[in-house]
Amino acid sequence: MYDTIIVGCGPAGIFTALEMIKRGSEKKILMLEKGQSVERRYCPKAKTGHCVHCDPCAITTGFSGAGAFSDGKLSLSSSVGGALPELLGYEEVDQLIAYTDSIYLSFGADPEVEGAKETPEKREIRRKAIEAGLQLVDCPIRHLGTEKARDLYLAIEKYLVAHGVEIRYGYECNDVILDGKKCVGVRAKPYHGGEEEEILGHDIVIAAGRRGADWLEKICAKYDIAHAPGPVDVGVRVEVRNEVMEELNRNLYEAKLIGYPGPFKDKVRTFCQNPGGFVAQENYDGGLAVVNGHSYKETKSPNTNVSILCSHNFREPFNQPILYAQKIGELTNMLGNGQILVQRFGDILDGKRTWQGELSRSNVKPTLPDAVAGDITAAMPYRTMTDIIAFLKAVDHVVPGFASPETLLYSPEIKFYSNRIKMDKSLTTNVANLFCLGDSSGWTRGLMMASVMGVVLGKRLAEE
Repeated sequence: MYDTIIVGCGPAGIFTALEMIKRGSEKKILMLEKGQSVERRYCPKAKTGHCVHCDPCAITTGFSGAGAFSDGKLSLSSSVGGALPELLGYEEVDQLIAYTDSIYLSFGADPEVEGAKETPEKREIRRKAIEAGLQLVDCPIRHLGTEKARDLYLAIEKYLVAHGVEIRYGYECNDVILDGKKCVGVRAKPYHGGEEEEILGHDIVIAAGRRGADWLEKICAKYDIAHAPGPVDVGVRVEVRNEVMEELNRNLYEAKLIGYPGPFKDKVRTFCQNPGGFVAQENYDGGLAVVNGHSYKETKSPNTNVSILCSHNFREPFNQPILYAQKIGELTNMLGNGQILVQRFGDILDGKRTWQGELSRSNVKPTLPDAVAGDITAAMPYRTMTDIIAFLKAVDHVVPGFASPETLLYSPEIKFYSNRIKMDKSLTTNVANLFCLGDSSGWTRGLMMASVMGVVLGKRLAEE
């Protein structure tokens, strides 16, 4: 019997336990994580040169979650990172961000903040964005770095263990246990085989991350946990030479641009910009390969990559946006024989696929060497592809060369956090003693906001 069971060792789960300890709680805490500890998280691709399809994927699972080992950036503004400010209030969230950021600093985060200064160059970038019908969102960034994040989260991991938190790695939560409308535990078992066991607890915290969003959606349907389908984000990862992005990289580090291009007027945005970064592959359950980006503190490439995501909202009778996104990813994977697809923007406009020989002659060399040259438009829905093309051309007005013929587009880029759990400001759901946090809850997107949500719950559980 535990006082608190936390499913998932991403930022939301970590900061729930961390805040409980910092507030002097002596509650017995158990954390369950499908992946491995920080020191055992390792992607073999660095040696093999290609994805070996680890199960579970070392990039998307393990202590610190998926985001820390991709770009490792903390967004220091309530204007980005999901819908949590709609629940708690923008002023409250800004204060929580400042507090949470101080915790990251105490564990070794880089004190330098990128993109915080207002400069004439930044104002000129904003002017060009307005001309192009885009909104430039100011958001200071604290860049942990993909490799430096490992050291920081290792320090947090050791701190939690030293203060009595029990962490079981390689454990998969299959189900929750309800007694009427009260959650009293979980059913879990070793991921690579073993007997399922019932683990009882007073408070059950589901912080399963983007990887666990689909599982949580099924749990909600099974037990009538109040929720609603939210928008699903589908898009591509764009890669260009650093010279093209130099002005944005220098003045903003991560430029967050938002547009609503015609004819559909869907929300399209940039996300996870990685100056001098590397395009990466992540693997989800069922072997689904999706694209992401890494940004190291010290190791740099000649390219910058950034995600372009289209938000699609669905109405009745359709209520499975996560499955919709998965199907797009599966079709794209089919065309690439299980690998990520890459295509030049010029070839898309010319209505032709990209060939490997053409990539080898381009100025932009792919930083994901095992990506398969092909035709992403054969799998991407017409509406989404139309949004992406229009948005690329708009960004080209702000960043000349962004929509050049040699610009690379990788697919699929999908963010699994569509399902939104209904809760109040104290994070109470309609099932007693059950809390849903982080990206899988649908309220947050990214490291900082997920961490903030953990702080909020940690404070509550410590005081109860």
